[in-house]
Amino acid sequence: MVPLNDLLLFGGAALLMVLTPGPNMIYLVSRSICQGKRAGVLSLFGVIAGFLVHMFAAAIGVTALFVAVPFAYEALKWAGAAYLLYLAWQAVRPGARSPFEARDLPLDPPRKLFLMGFITNLLNPKIAVFYLSIFPQFVSPEHGSVLAQSVQLGLTQIVISFTVNLCIALSAARLALWFARSPRWLAAQRYVMGTVLAGLAVRLATEQRKAA
Repeated sequence: MVPLNDLLLFGGAALLMVLTPGPNMIYLVSRSICQGKRAGVLSLFGVIAGFLVHMFAAAIGVTALFVAVPFAYEALKWAGAAYLLYLAWQAVRPGARSPFEARDLPLDPPRKLFLMGFITNLLNPKIAVFYLSIFPQFVSPEHGSVLAQSVQLGLTQIVISFTVNLCIALSAARLALWFARSPRWLAAQRYVMGTVLAGLAVRLATEQRKAA
């Protein structure tokens, strides 16, 4: 299984990624503000179903392939580092928009709420890059089954994401109002997030491939 220190580091990376504004957060916040907490939670279940697809796609063979094939591993490592730097820039660039500025969305029935949450996450490039480029950094054949390690990491990421997004969905309206009244804190949060993302990108780029 994944060593505790690596699991904690991975959990920190997963927490950072879920706190970084992206399609999932923007959709859940907008849905919760426009249609209420129940709609936000139903959409979140769709998002979690999308996470399961990403996780099992990685666990069944993708992660093992990237650990075994140096070129694929290196290519995805650099792609992941580049994407993290892109997210860092998106956080600090002038005119960056807060995810707590709600988008206007139509009222949708429960089945469509679940489906839209699922599709939003399934097509989310941030999640795809996370699973394909960061997963291999924490998987090592010397620690046992690559499949079991991948599932362990995936479930860890899903639990963290569900917990954070549930809190966001249930308090989206209050958070949006608080951020609107606290522009300085929001600006500081953006710069802290951008700095941490850039640091994670550097760590990913300099990480050595684990021996098979």
